[in-house]
Amino acid sequence: MLEVLQGLYDAHGAWMLQVFLIVTATVAVHQLLRWALRKLAIRVEKTPSAWDDAIYYAAGKPTVWAIWVVGLSWAGEVIYRHTAAQAEATVFAYVGTAREASVIILLAWFALRIVRSFELSVQDQEDQDDSRRRWDLATANAVGKVLRASISITAFLILLQVFGFSIQGVLAFGGIGGLAIGFAARDLLANFFGALMLFVDKPFTVGDWIRSPDKEIEGTVEEIGWRVTRIRTFDQRPLYVPNSTFTSLSVENPQRMRNRRIYETFGVRYDDFGAVKKIVDDVRDMLKNHPEIDLNRTLMVNVVSYGDFAVEFFVYTFTKTTVWTEYHEIKEDVLLKIGEIILDNGAEFAFPTQTLHLPPQPEPDEQ
Repeated sequence: MLEVLQGLYDAHGAWMLQVFLIVTATVAVHQLLRWALRKLAIRVEKTPSAWDDAIYYAAGKPTVWAIWVVGLSWAGEVIYRHTAAQAEATVFAYVGTAREASVIILLAWFALRIVRSFELSVQDQEDQDDSRRRWDLATANAVGKVLRASISITAFLILLQVFGFSIQGVLAFGGIGGLAIGFAARDLLANFFGALMLFVDKPFTVGDWIRSPDKEIEGTVEEIGWRVTRIRTFDQRPLYVPNSTFTSLSVENPQRMRNRRIYETFGVRYDDFGAVKKIVDDVRDMLKNHPEIDLNRTLMVNVVSYGDFAVEFFVYTFTKTTVWTEYHEIKEDVLLKIGEIILDNGAEFAFPTQTLHLPPQPEPDEQ
């Protein structure tokens, strides 16, 4: 019996012991790496830089899986060297190819996670002021999509080469197929290049309120995709606009206004003509002392015309805020104060009236 066991050990024991030690070492390194990553996470969170957080997030899981890939492939090579002549060892002949493919997949996974970390970093900076932000969310998403597509295609082509396929043939077929697809998908390509125009020129970004005087498009931009841009209208309906539309469309972006304008015309009765000069001066002084009026912009209060039934003067000024709701509150306050000024000067607003002058009628002859 001992001779039989000794024979088995001489035949298999050495390489089986190697495999056991390799697997044990892989498990130990895996546990040690997880412990080191937990310690490293505490240090990374304390640093002000966002890049070390991104690298830690991107490298964590791929590194852990890389330990298993290296360890198990090493053990597989040991098994293949000692059992290559046996039928059951055939699968281990592909250990090297599987390891190369796994490393490529892990590198691509790491790169994709780096891109994702970049996008998350831009999202975290959305609450910062514009002077500190280098990227807007739409541009970051566009760059992320291009990088993810490039990484995935590159990894796929390298994997084909690893498994023995000819990349030249694939690229040649792709060139011919690309021409056919280009003719068949002109609208799709037009939308793609329209998206590139939006990302480069940046007429608007995600979160902007936009509208078009050419078409019935108005709402808040929710997403700028490669084919369509999704806009949420004010009645909360989603509006999907093909990106090619924006290449020939005028777009107004009220979100980027510096101020909002108050431009109104008022009419005072001709019977109150003597108070018009005082009313105009009082309105001008009121606007100059109003805390929400931007005095660095044009401010005009002038008599503009003699209307059919009123002496008309106009108010032209700008508010400091661009927020729609705040603007209307300020405009309401200004209009009410103008009404109070007119009444305080003993005048009234004019309304459409007509005065009929009749010539004196001759008295009837006495009979």
